Amino acid sequence: MASQASNRQSPATQASQPIMDWYSQQWLQGVVPMTRLQLVWMESVSDMMVQEAKFLAALSEAGQQLGMCYDTHGHDPEKLRECYQNLAREVADQHMQRLKQVAALPHEFRQRIWEEI
Repeated sequence: MASQASNRQSPATQASQPIMDWYSQQWLQGVVPMTRLQLVWMESVSDMMVQEAKFLAALSEAGQQLGMCYDTHGHDPEKLRECYQNLAREVADQHMQRLKQVAALPHEFRQRIWEEI
């Protein structure tokens, strides 16, 4: 079957086949590293999105807890203040964790690139 297909090709196509094979191999060798770098970049973006999602979930939970504080302690300003301060402290802690992880992302990104290279 393969011999029939090669017999159908023109002599010019048959003569240029080795150079086309060589070119295809060279082209693929150039594309693979770029694809790997793009994958590393996409993994880093994914990590950042996960961190942001965690932070948004923490903000949402804090908002729900604040609503419960208003429902249960709305008549007592001292308890409401204490509840608000606790929630503000939790959100601030979440934000600090978020900032630490964001600060580490460039280092992790560089490390991933070097691992791919």
